[in-house]
Amino acid sequence: MAKATYTRRALCAIAASLVTSLMVSIAVAQTAADKTKAAAATTTKAAAATATKAAAATATPTRFLPDRFAGAAGRYYRVVWGIDALSVKTVESGEIIRFTWRVLDADKAQVLNDKRAVPSLNDPQARVSLVVPTMEQIGQLRQSSTPEAGKSYWMAFSNKGRVVKRGDRVNVVIGQFHADGLVVD
Repeated sequence: MAKATYTRRALCAIAASLVTSLMVSIAVAQTAADKTKAAAATTTKAAAATATKAAAATATPTRFLPDRFAGAAGRYYRVVWGIDALSVKTVESGEIIRFTWRVLDADKAQVLNDKRAVPSLNDPQARVSLVVPTMEQIGQLRQSSTPEAGKSYWMAFSNKGRVVKRGDRVNVVIGQFHADGLVVD
């Protein structure tokens, strides 16, 4: 009987030893796998960052700007007024604000080129309303010829004192035409 007890105890000890060594092996394997995954992730991130830097260094710069009037606003200006590509920019060191547009439908865009309509550029933040100046030899600084589809037109507003600045949101009013919330470039 003593031999059976001794054998049973020996087998239990061996089984416990095997279970313990198996658990240690699994833990070591999991730790190694975690380290491998972390190293692979770090390598992948480093490779992606290097590829991005290399692509940026070799890529030619683009002057792409997203469509400012995408969606409903763009459709409104195209359908109702027959124009698109509206922009407001500071020129001549900020002394003049230039409003430009491209004509799609000459009949609808006639309102913008009407000589009788008095244009104004309003800046609600600065609480000013700019007008198109009239020069003695030249006349008004605006195009007032009959509009043609596919051509771009402009008018210049006097910004004496540089009250309207880049980044301001302005409203352009020409007769019945209103373009609200245009950003000055």
